[in-house]
This record gives sequence, C-alpha cells and structure tokens, in this order.
Amino acid sequence: MAKEVTTGSVLVEDFDRVLSGWLKVQASENVKRTDLVSAKESEKQSRDLLAALADVAPEAATADGFDLSDAQWAPVREALEEIAENRTERGVSAAEMGWFIASLKQPFFEILHEELGETSAELMREIWSATRIVDQVALYAIETLVQKREAIIERQRGEMTEVSAPVVKIWDRIVTVPLIGTLDSFRAQTVMENLLDAIVQWEAEIAIIDITGVSTVDTLVAQHLLKTASAVRLMGSECVICGISPKIAQTVVNLGVDLPNITTRVDLQSGLAYAFRRIGVAAGER
Repeated sequence: MAKEVTTGSVLVEDFDRVLSGWLKVQASENVKRTDLVSAKESEKQSRDLLAALADVAPEAATADGFDLSDAQWAPVREALEEIAENRTERGVSAAEMGWFIASLKQPFFEILHEELGETSAELMREIWSATRIVDQVALYAIETLVQKREAIIERQRGEMTEVSAPVVKIWDRIVTVPLIGTLDSFRAQTVMENLLDAIVQWEAEIAIIDITGVSTVDTLVAQHLLKTASAVRLMGSECVICGISPKIAQTVVNLGVDLPNITTRVDLQSGLAYAFRRIGVAAGER
C-alpha cells in the first residue's frame, strides 16, 4: 500500500530537504538580509519555525478546518513571535518578513510534485493545504512584526516626549519647563504631568513654563496651557508663562482664548526675576 503524502508528512519525513530547499530559495530570491540578520541566525530561525510546524501539522487540521489561532498551533505562533522580535530589532521590513515566510512554498511544492506528480487531484489538494498554511503563517508574522514595531515607536515617542519636556529645578521652590519646537496636545499633556510631579517632588512655589522656543500654538495647546496653570494653582503653586512671542500672542487673541489670572512675562529672564521676588530673593526684574 502506497504511503499517504500530505503537507504534514512532508514536514516530518522530508524535514531536511524542506529546510535545505527553503534556505536556497531565500538566497536566490534575495530574501536573506545578511546585512541585518546573519546567515547563521536566519538558518536557526528557519529551522526553529519548521520544527514547530513539523511538531504540529501532522496532528492538527491543515485542510478546510485550518486556523492558526487554534491552541494546537501555539508553538508555531511562539516561534513566529521570537523571529518577529529579532527581526524587528534588526530593522527588517514587513514586506521582507512576508517574503521570508512565503519563500517556504517553493520547496514544499517541489517535493509534493515529486511525490504526487501522477495524481493531480491529490497534488492540488496538498498544494492548497500547504498554501493556506504558509500564507496564514506569513500574515501572522507580518502582523506580529508590525505590532512590535508600533510598540517600539510608541515607546520611543514616549521617551522622546519625556526628554522634550524636562522639568528643571533652578532654585529652591522654583522649577521651570523650557519648551522648544512644536507643542502638540500630547506633548502639552506630558508637560502638565511632569510639572505637577516636580512641584510635589521639590515643593515648588513657582512653576515657570518657558515657550520662547515654541513657534506655534493652536486652540487645543492654549487650552492645555490654561489647564496646566489651573492644575498648578490647585497644587498651591503659581504658574508663570514666559516667552510668548508676538505671533503666538496674536494667535491666542484671534482664537479668543482668555488667560485669566495667569502671570505672563516677555522672556525667561523676566520670569525668573518675578519668581525670585515672589519667594523673597533679591533680583532685579526688567
């Protein structure tokens, strides 16, 4: 009785042939990014993924009932996540990740054709089965890589925002936030959070927001500044906004934004002089 040839059986019985063929296709199709992932790493990742597929495919549904999200396929998903983690850190693109997985089709098809060449119905069935598996694996790999990349970007954005909104203690009971560049709503929210934390940490009585280096302010940002000043007052401190340029002053007026009970000064020097006077330190205010 002839043995039954399936996608699962090929993975198990022809493991080395599939792996060898896959690595050759990766090289010929320029799927390998040896400048980002070494040949040794790429071979290990390919072997690990194939091993996970070989462990699962013979027993799991690979035809119409195939679903990579099923619990049976957890080892394959774990292998893909490890590969995606590594390749995300190395800067591999989503398209390159997809081609890396998709190139697995060719060695599969070649072996299936060799084994089932005379039985076209069975050949088409298994080619379809292999296609469904590889395609879903490739899509999962791409989605995982994109998610990990977005997480990295979001983390970096948060870190950059923290750096771009530093609170500096410049004197006993005086803190300041020097802002440079574009002040969007997200950054304005971070300014408020950092400033309130600093007021508590350093028991500040005066909080200076220096927007000398800010080019534009829209309605939302102006509202955030107002909220920040109000929050500072609720903490028992006084907020001083300095460095309002003529352009920003005109924008605020044209937007109809009122700045009630908020101390403003033309520049940081004037703001510091005001703050020193408020806490009883001798300093000349222009």
